[in-house]
Amino acid sequence: MDRFALESLLADVSSGACPVEDAVRRLRRLPFADLGFARVDHHRQLRQGLPEAVYGPGKSAPQCAAIVRELLEGSVGPVLLTRANPAQVDASVLEATWAGFDEHQVTATGDLATVTWRHAPARTGRILVVTAGTADLPVAEECRAVLDALGFTPSLLSDCGVAGVHRLLTSFDEVADADAIVVVAGMEGALASLIGGVTAAPVVAVPTSVGYGAAFEGLTALLAMLASCASGITVVGIDNGFGAACAVARMLP
Repeated sequence: MDRFALESLLADVSSGACPVEDAVRRLRRLPFADLGFARVDHHRQLRQGLPEAVYGPGKSAPQCAAIVRELLEGSVGPVLLTRANPAQVDASVLEATWAGFDEHQVTATGDLATVTWRHAPARTGRILVVTAGTADLPVAEECRAVLDALGFTPSLLSDCGVAGVHRLLTSFDEVADADAIVVVAGMEGALASLIGGVTAAPVVAVPTSVGYGAAFEGLTALLAMLASCASGITVVGIDNGFGAACAVARMLP
């Protein structure tokens, strides 16, 4: 339940359009619903402005499906299942369909997927997601899927790493016009500093686990981004496209 849904419910109670008993039944799900194996946070949208998402790894397919259904029935905003394997996707889509929510979108994120039910109302803001290499695309696609669910229409600029910086320079106008930029890069993570040095827009850097031996599965890129000389860059965890999208959503009006 978000702020507008709560205000609408209270207004309906005040006008008599919604019986008090029905309002109590709906509010009983706040702040969370206890499923035994999970406590589903229906209050998060109201508290943070961002909905709870379902993180697939470590959960069984039936657990994912049950949480997805609870979120769909107990909230009004977007519902996201992230890093989901095929069994988790199939079980959750089937459960949602049984519950009457058959409209969904599946975005491939490497070997896993991000599934979205419902989208937030359209939000303004030109968001550009830039990858250093093609191997960074799964993380970038996760970021794009989450941004899309949150009401944005992000653009993707792929394979613009510093080993061939002329590829980025041909798209400089897109960089200059963006209201926020997400930079997804592995190896040494230098692309975040480069873009952070040529734009005044907020830059969210996502280090990826892409790279050879000394890349240390993303640690080198992470430390390089944290140590960037381009002031004010926001850095999220390794391979965390979801977190980058949420950071952008908090930054933009």
